[in-house]
Amino acid sequence: MKILLKRRAILIATASVLIAIITLVSVNVFNTSGPVAGAVNIVSNPLRLLTANVARTFEGIYNSIYRYESLRLEHDALLRTMAEWDRDERESAEIAAENDMLRSLLGFRTRHAEYVDEAATVEGWSSSNWVSEFFINRGYSNSAIAVGNAVVTEYGMVIGQISQVESTRSTVITVLDTRFSLSANVGDTDVVGTLRGDFNYMHQGLIVLDHLSADAAIMVGNHVMTSGEGGIFPPGHMVGEIVELHRHSTGIGRYATVMPVRDINTISNVFVIVEFGEASLDIY
Repeated sequence: MKILLKRRAILIATASVLIAIITLVSVNVFNTSGPVAGAVNIVSNPLRLLTANVARTFEGIYNSIYRYESLRLEHDALLRTMAEWDRDERESAEIAAENDMLRSLLGFRTRHAEYVDEAATVEGWSSSNWVSEFFINRGYSNSAIAVGNAVVTEYGMVIGQISQVESTRSTVITVLDTRFSLSANVGDTDVVGTLRGDFNYMHQGLIVLDHLSADAAIMVGNHVMTSGEGGIFPPGHMVGEIVELHRHSTGIGRYATVMPVRDINTISNVFVIVEFGEASLDIY
């Protein structure tokens, strides 16, 4: 079978060559295409049309490939440009954050020249639902921080307390945590209570001001400040604002729920008060 097909191919090729030779002779000798050439034209016209269509198709494919390559190069260039813009934006944000930190540092230390403090950056938060704590980039090897130190914002608002100190980082329990407790008074009154974290209110972002007498002259909207009792927190620093008053289920005494003056979850920079002398009261 293969030999037969090969022979047919040879015959077809030979016939094609003979037709081409006869056509050439006809054109050259008679200066016309002649009947043979005309017949050949009739046969070859569809082939020429097909060849032209194939050529146009391949030309279109080539143009598409060229256009695709051009678009790919433009796309890559745009990606590089966007990456450069993103890097520049991150660098600008970092510079702005650093400037804000420096301004806060200057402002806090100007207002509290009597304090020994450590500026720190929040590195992360605990993933547990049972605690409210975060981690800062200061520890015993790069600061004078110790367990029990008060932690405040750049405006002196109390947000927590150091609970653990490691080599280069420390853990801060926030005012919402059930382990947190301090003595506080209400505004400029002589009402004093215990401000503490309560699990029932922690996930509402509230603190409890407990041990209030039934006739204590307090109301919603009063500011809650550190009293300075116990020597852990300096006096006069705001913690929050009373949002609701409650009576204990026993009927003895009252307690208040307090909203911190700062959204704890948005904190990025803090100050740790290592030592404080005769503190002057902050005015808010």
